[in-house]
Amino acid sequence: MRFRGGHKSGILELDLTPMIDMTFQLIAFFMLVVNFTESEQDERIKLPVSELAKPNDLPLADPIFLQLTRDGQVVWAGQEVALDEMPARLRAEGAILEENQKSPADATIVVRGDENAKTSSVQRLIQICKEARFERFNLRAREDDR
Repeated sequence: MRFRGGHKSGILELDLTPMIDMTFQLIAFFMLVVNFTESEQDERIKLPVSELAKPNDLPLADPIFLQLTRDGQVVWAGQEVALDEMPARLRAEGAILEENQKSPADATIVVRGDENAKTSSVQRLIQICKEARFERFNLRAREDDR
């Protein structure tokens, strides 16, 4: 094979545009992943203030977020559900966990109750969860800013 010698060898320049584009895509991806936990919060729920409130040290295993409104409705997966409908929904959630070789006792129920929600509604929600064989609970509140 013969090569033509008519080309001068010059300095090769790399096109950095694809690398910069990929970098920005990775940044956007990680921003979405980091803010994922905030999607489980509903702006309709105003948490009560507590001096004992503190963030979790470790991430929760299999969290299920239940948000209790001041009217006694439960916000679950973005939908308002009556408290009377929760037993059937929690049993269905427990069945899904069991299909994945887990027990409802392994999941953590995170209760975010509005500051104006009745205490009896929070207690009833926890009792419904216990009847559906959920055992771990985490009650959320805001830290006292004093």
